[in-house]
Amino acid sequence: MITDKLKLAWQNTIAALIPCPCALCRADSREVICEACRLGYFTQTLPRCSQCALPLPPHASTSRCGDCLSNPPAFSQTITVCDYAAPQDQLVLALKFGHDLALAPWFASMLRESILQQREFELPQLLCAVPLGRRRLAERGFNQAQEIARPLSKQLGIPLGLHVLQRSRDTAMQSSLPNAARAANVKQAFCLAADMTDKIRGMHIGVVDDVMTTGMTMHEIATMLKRFGAAKVSAYVFARTLPHLS
Repeated sequence: MITDKLKLAWQNTIAALIPCPCALCRADSREVICEACRLGYFTQTLPRCSQCALPLPPHASTSRCGDCLSNPPAFSQTITVCDYAAPQDQLVLALKFGHDLALAPWFASMLRESILQQREFELPQLLCAVPLGRRRLAERGFNQAQEIARPLSKQLGIPLGLHVLQRSRDTAMQSSLPNAARAANVKQAFCLAADMTDKIRGMHIGVVDDVMTTGMTMHEIATMLKRFGAAKVSAYVFARTLPHLS
């Protein structure tokens, strides 16, 4: 405990002496995102579908959108911080392709706030991250979903299963495909670690990712987890792509 306090004090001292530029506006900031940008871009509370997190009309009479009511995905809920739109989308790109790993703990802290702000929230018993294929992991050198899930696990006090979810095969990037091809692209692309097949039965599992585009990847993962007995799957994503951008 003392070591942690000394470490935090040292980090705060360094941050005060050597301010870093805000990742959005480039102004000097003690955090990766300055207070002005955080208040300006991350404090708006829009009504969202409780299941897929797409925006709802201002006076919607139900908590779920029409698509989720008529064709519900396998995951039960989605919690997100923001829309995948300018300028917030630049943060996702900076983490994923710019290797700005300092953003991952900030993404996690913002996700934690969004989770705890829900009127009725039920924390999962286990956190997992959407896995990358071997080729893309080798190219990038890290899995951005895992980098977000690690600090989120600590902040929520929930165990993290880094290798619970695995890729059965490499797939094309969902964002590079037309909507009609995305379901087939991820079909049976995920599997469960062999030592977990009897351990997730009856569990509520939270799956972390940086962005949800159409939700097909999360649906495929949730379908597989429920096939092995998971009782509930929740999606925790930093950003949600709007329908006209997916």
